[in-house]
Order: sequence, then structure tokens, then C-alpha cells
Amino acid sequence: MIQNFMEKLHLDPPKTLVLGFALIILLGTTLLTLPAATVNGQGLPWLDALFTATSATCVTGLVVVDTGTTFTLFGQLVILALIQVGGLGFMTVATFFALLIRKRISLRERLLLQESLNLVSIEGIVRLAKMIIIFSALTEAIGGLILGLRFSFDMPLGKAFYFGIFHAISNFNNAGFDLMGDFSSLTRYVEDPVVNLVVCSLIVLGGIGFIVVSEVYEYRRTHRLSLHTKVVLSTTAALIVVGAVLIFLLEYTNPKTLQPLSPLGKVLASLYQSITPRTAGSNTLNIGDMRQSSLFLIIVLMFIGASPGSTGGGIKTTTFATLIGAVIAQIRGKEDVIFYRQRILPHMIYKSLTVTISGLFVVMAVTMALSITEAGAEFQMILFEVTSAFATTGLSMGLTPMLSPIGKILIVLTMFAGRVGPLTIAFALAQRKQKEYYRYPKGKIMIG
Repeated sequence: MIQNFMEKLHLDPPKTLVLGFALIILLGTTLLTLPAATVNGQGLPWLDALFTATSATCVTGLVVVDTGTTFTLFGQLVILALIQVGGLGFMTVATFFALLIRKRISLRERLLLQESLNLVSIEGIVRLAKMIIIFSALTEAIGGLILGLRFSFDMPLGKAFYFGIFHAISNFNNAGFDLMGDFSSLTRYVEDPVVNLVVCSLIVLGGIGFIVVSEVYEYRRTHRLSLHTKVVLSTTAALIVVGAVLIFLLEYTNPKTLQPLSPLGKVLASLYQSITPRTAGSNTLNIGDMRQSSLFLIIVLMFIGASPGSTGGGIKTTTFATLIGAVIAQIRGKEDVIFYRQRILPHMIYKSLTVTISGLFVVMAVTMALSITEAGAEFQMILFEVTSAFATTGLSMGLTPMLSPIGKILIVLTMFAGRVGPLTIAFALAQRKQKEYYRYPKGKIMIG
């Protein structure tokens, strides 16, 4: 229905995606204001419903009310549906239903899919959409089954499997919503290897990008990986390992986080807190109890985020790797950025720089605004919350439930920009360049 409505407007792909996400958020907001959505039978206030629907659709996980204790089963299922549609992209879901009824996928719909998945061409895009749906369903089902079995030791069987499926979908889509109550996330399972390893696997599989998953799956047949996949896998692995080691060292003696844990618990907690900033949002340590150095590291990891064509946000791992490669090339006096014996074209470096600077501008502008509207909050807490919103991560130091109405609106806009903004920028940069009939003379300025 939403797709047909937008087709009648004859909008280009970026505008269609923005409007599509906005309409889904509006629908979710309306449903969450219904009396049937909340335990108290009154429905959420409109602004809180808008915040929650935006957070779910943009797969962020920031919440102003506790999901597990505030919402009825109906309300929780609304949130879960928003997470699934927001994580996979409404065009991917729409394509799946179109294929079910044997509807032909038009060129316009293929272009929308291309934009939604941030791909360079439409070749094989319908087959990729099928793979995304099948892979997501299988991964969430397996993860939910394992988590359900584990939770069954702590709660009734039916509730355990419902919790398992909910948390599997939430973490695979890098959303971070949880049902544990009292904003506790998964802190009670900080030393549980099953929960830690399953959830970490779901986060990574949802965050590396569906193109990467497809190429890795096909590797036995093709015996090749593209440069994109190699850069994503190597950068992701490096960020996870470096993040885990640094958190382990920084928090090792912190009596509120790692110190009381067993050796295995320390390793699991460090690994989890290194992976979850990659836009997942769930946590096994109380984020507010971590040291400032660790919090700053998490801010950096959140800003980098997941990989292109995934359920996650941030500026993306490939953007970060390209900029680091450019810096190293300049330091070494090289003209080209080389990854795996392949040269990165200059326009890709410009794109990476544009996405990064745009993201920094949004974070700085909203942080400045919240510093005014939330004058009683610490600066690091504000910066942490804004970065979490922009990167659609969902980790929080506890500021979100205390936000003023203006503050909530600012975070809503930041989450929305973080989810649809990079896609729109990427599409705009990918447009065919106009031929230049003249060039200005060269000029020199001093740098550094």
C-alpha cells in the first residue's frame, strides 16, 4: 500500500526512501498510541510513541520507556515489525511479498532496491533480495531457537522462546531493543557464553552487509572475494579485536564493570562491548559505569558503525578504511591508496570524506543544540547519546529517558538522518557527473 502510494507521486529513489521510512514511522507511532499497545491501557503519549517508532524503524534502540514493562504483546509485536522492516529495508520486504504473489518487479522497483541496499548496479538485485530474506529468516530462527533454549532455564518455556525470537530479530537487525525490564538489557547474562556468543554472532552477521554474506557463501564455488568483501572483513575483524583488547585493559580494574567478573567473564564482556557499538545497542555491562576512556572509545566505534548494505548505521567500515588508507598513503608520499593490490579511485576517497564530514557536522550540531536544551547533563553523556542516535546504535548512558520534549525531537531527527541520510548522500554522489567544458587555473594553499 505504501509502495503503491509513493509510485503515484513519481518521486526519485532517494525521496521515495525518505518518504517511505517517514510513513512507516508515522504508522508505527499511531499504533503505539493505541490503548492496546501499553500495559496501562492508555497508549503512549504521542511524542514518546514517535520516539519509539523512529528508534525501531531506524534500528537504533534508544528508548524513553522500558520496552519489557511498558508494552503489551501487541505493542511489542508492533516494535518487532518496525525493527524487521527498518533493518531489511521496506523495499526488500515489499519485493519479497511481490515475489510471493508472482508479481513482476519493475525497473523502478529495482532502482529503489538498488538505492535501499546501497549497490552500484541492479544486476542480480532481485536474486539478492531473495537471499537477504531467506538468510535473515534462517539466522533469526536459529539464533532465536538457541536463545530460547537458554532462556528456558530462567523462565517459562513459551516466554523463553518468545524472548529468544525477539532478541534474535532485534540484535540481527542491530536494533538493541530488549524485554529484560528496567533498562537492564542483557547485563544479567554478562558471563553467559551461550548468550554472549550467539548475540555477538547475530550482530556481526547483520552488520557486515548482505553482499559480503553472499560472497562468503558462494566462495566454495567461485573461489574469489571482491575487494569490498576483503576490506569489510579485515576492517571489521581489526575493529573488534582492537576494541576488545582496549576495553579489557581500560576496564580490568574497574570495580563496577570487569573487576568482579571471572577471567572468562572479562573476556566475554570485553568482546561484547567491542562488538555492540557497531550499531547493535544491547549491552552486558552498565554503560554509565564505564570509565571515560572506554566511553570515548565506544563513541569512536559507534561513529564508524557497520558495513554498507547491512542492517547497521554509522559512516561504515569501508569509509573508515578508505580514509585511513588515504592518510597512510599521504604519509608515505604515495599518490594512490592501495588495498589488496588494487587502487582506490580518487572519487571514492572524496565520497568517504563527504560522508564522514557530513556525519561529524550532524553530530556536532545536535550536540551543541542538546547542550543548550539539556543544560544539566554532562557533555560526554550528550555526545555519547547523539553519536549513538546518529549511528543508529542505541547504547545509552541514561540520558534518553530524561530528555526534554525538544531534546526528544532532536534525537528523533538525528536517528532519522542517521538511517536515511547516508543513503541519500551516497545516491547523490553516484549521479552521473556533468561534463565540464572549462576548468579554472590551479591554485595553491598551505595545508597543515
